[in-house]
Amino acid sequence: MAGAAVSPSLLVYGGGWLGRAVGLEAVRRGGRAVLTSRDADRRAALAAEGLAAIDPNDAPALADAVAGASAILVCAPPVADGCPGLKALSPALAATDVWPDWIGYVSSTAVYGDRAGGWAFEDSELNAASLEGARRVRAERDWLDAGQGMGLTVQLFRLPALYGPGRSPLDRLRDGTARIVRKPGQVFNRVHVDDVVSGLFASMARPRPGAAYILCDDEPAPADVVMEGAARRLGLPTPPEIDLDDPSVSDAMRRFYLDSKRLSNARAKAELGWRPKYPTWRDGLEAMLGG
Repeated sequence: MAGAAVSPSLLVYGGGWLGRAVGLEAVRRGGRAVLTSRDADRRAALAAEGLAAIDPNDAPALADAVAGASAILVCAPPVADGCPGLKALSPALAATDVWPDWIGYVSSTAVYGDRAGGWAFEDSELNAASLEGARRVRAERDWLDAGQGMGLTVQLFRLPALYGPGRSPLDRLRDGTARIVRKPGQVFNRVHVDDVVSGLFASMARPRPGAAYILCDDEPAPADVVMEGAARRLGLPTPPEIDLDDPSVSDAMRRFYLDSKRLSNARAKAELGWRPKYPTWRDGLEAMLGG
């Protein structure tokens, strides 16, 4: 695995699903990880797994974590007034005498907007079609500006839909919540959470200030094709079809269907030596089934 020697002292701002996975990998590599969460129960759950957890509103604890971090990863999504991670971390970064070697900001491929099935690369025009995407564009710009202003090594990671154990079409099929929405011509990539983690550690081993990377699989595919394939693999009936404007479709899912694009991961492969362990959705789902 690229970057396998990296054993960072890692601070993760945003101890959710991805943040937890990255923190556990840091510990597995012989490093340490501090994760933030405003939820006391969440902090207790993280601590039970050997991950230090702090409240991001605890300024002294956050300052100590920044001072002791060789790497900082920001997973928290942006809000109306920008990236909460940048707002919280900037005072501590400005006050410390020892800056981290690497800062990663987790963004979204929503920054590209709709490509009508065409390809998007890191240098493609940013044309967000949603409020979430527009906020990501702003957060990326703010982090890059902060990196230049303070001499920090900031990298951006643009991710499509994440999946993995507990969060996949397999889980929705098993619990009966799966639905199929057909949108002719709609196509997109996905990425397994383990492949995101390996890509982030590959970047820590080869930091490049100001770089942006798309971490995704190698095979863009329509959502209905993936869901039908997962159902066949489980031997379950194809889930019911619904229209995109059905009241049961969440706002998040509607935003998901706004964009149709194919994503290239060529830069991450060339510059980071990264390769997805699960290059197609079939590989990822098969691994979760123990195949």
